[in-house]
Amino acid sequence: MDKNAIKKYAVWARKELISRVAQKAQQYGITETEMVDAGADSVNGKVLSAEEMQQRRALIAQINEKGYQQVMEEVAYTWFNRFSALRFMEVNGYLPSHVRVFTDENNAFKPQILAEALHLELDKLDKDKVYALKETEQTEELYKYLLIVQCNALNSILPGMFQTIADYTELLLPDNLLREGSVIEQMISQIPEDNWQDAVQIIGWLYQYYNSEKKDDVFAALKKKMSRSPRRISRRRPSCLPQTGSCGTWWRTALDACGWRVTRTQKAQLLPTPEEQAAYTVGNRDPEDTKWHYYLEEAQQEPQVQAQLAEIRKQYADLTPEQIKVIDPCCGSGHILAYLFDVLMQIYENYGYTPRDAVTSILQNNLYGLDIDDRAAQLAYFAVMMKARRYDRRFFSHTTQPHVYAIEESNRIEKPDVEYFCNGKLELKDAMHIILTQLYDAKEYGSILTIPRRTGMPSMPGLTRWQTSPRSIERVFAKNYSLWCRWRRRWHRIRCGRHQSTLYGQFRHGRKVG
Repeated sequence: MDKNAIKKYAVWARKELISRVAQKAQQYGITETEMVDAGADSVNGKVLSAEEMQQRRALIAQINEKGYQQVMEEVAYTWFNRFSALRFMEVNGYLPSHVRVFTDENNAFKPQILAEALHLELDKLDKDKVYALKETEQTEELYKYLLIVQCNALNSILPGMFQTIADYTELLLPDNLLREGSVIEQMISQIPEDNWQDAVQIIGWLYQYYNSEKKDDVFAALKKKMSRSPRRISRRRPSCLPQTGSCGTWWRTALDACGWRVTRTQKAQLLPTPEEQAAYTVGNRDPEDTKWHYYLEEAQQEPQVQAQLAEIRKQYADLTPEQIKVIDPCCGSGHILAYLFDVLMQIYENYGYTPRDAVTSILQNNLYGLDIDDRAAQLAYFAVMMKARRYDRRFFSHTTQPHVYAIEESNRIEKPDVEYFCNGKLELKDAMHIILTQLYDAKEYGSILTIPRRTGMPSMPGLTRWQTSPRSIERVFAKNYSLWCRWRRRWHRIRCGRHQSTLYGQFRHGRKVG
């Protein structure tokens, strides 16, 4: 993997995307210093469609809430993530359409999706619009339209990575993507194609290098003893950390407790030779290599400690792979989770599972990830999903999703929202009060949160009030789109908050973690 090329591209792409996104915002009368009225139906001589007006109002609402620079940064990063994910999927043949989005079959920057535009079978693709853009030779506009439709089509199988694009991120999709020197063209030309093949770790390196300048800013701020916001701290943590070997160690201990023994042949299949380990250490890593390079043998212990460990091992006699629980509470872009997926697959196969059943069980029972950075959690989610697809070619036909989440905080959830949600249920109000109190400033505390253990958490009957008819709720807010956006975000925080509270409680109170 050419990390110098990856770093050079990612650092440049961040600046380029932020600049291009800001140019698009300016086209719609939005700059850092001034904004044309949110209710305007035309900007800079251009008459806006109803959809553009709605998206523009949402954009202005976000800027008023978060600030201009933060929104431009977030939109740029969103498109960077999507471009990286699409590139990885097209190189590895994971796109359901089997049509490349950025290149042709020879990896030339000639998007196959343009050549096949009239024959594409994508959900919600407007063939009449495609014909019209083709006839008028609006190639750039056609490409942007196909790109958005492709991202939306992937929402059904990768909802954590490809949220439906019908908001201001679509409005700010950069222009001139097909020109030489564009963000997409540079990604194709600078990063060798084989760097993307069966190596989902490239997503982590792109994330780390994309944020490298922000990380340097954080270190400089720390030296000056400036305040550290959650967003600053998330830039400081490296995403590609050494992986743990404790999961494999734990499993071998369980086999010993059952009276099983790992044979020399099996051990050779699992553990690297000294020569393989040396090559791995210096960076010569084969994407097909799934050996346990971070496996740790138990250290020699005092007799008293050995006796205590022997008693603990007896508890493992009935252990099955489904009972292994592994959490990375600050998962970054999912490097450790991806490595653990390989280890768990070998454990399941050793236990007699088929690869397809093993993949499903790992996602449902074994792997958990949390992070304070929304975009990092999004990439970790993608990395785990790509691992699942690698082992199960039909995985995208399933509905199984991994337990990888961004930590949500309760700061902006207001009392009227909770009152409506609880619908007068006192038990539910008490439970929600505890959850919201515990998750206040959660993005500041992250993995050091301590959640008191609770039993008998009440059911959530209020959910039906928020889920029964989302379209009818959407119509209520139709005249105030910014209010609708705030409602959606608050509902998301309430829903994720309860899940996070349960998740932390499980792992901090009696649940074994590999």
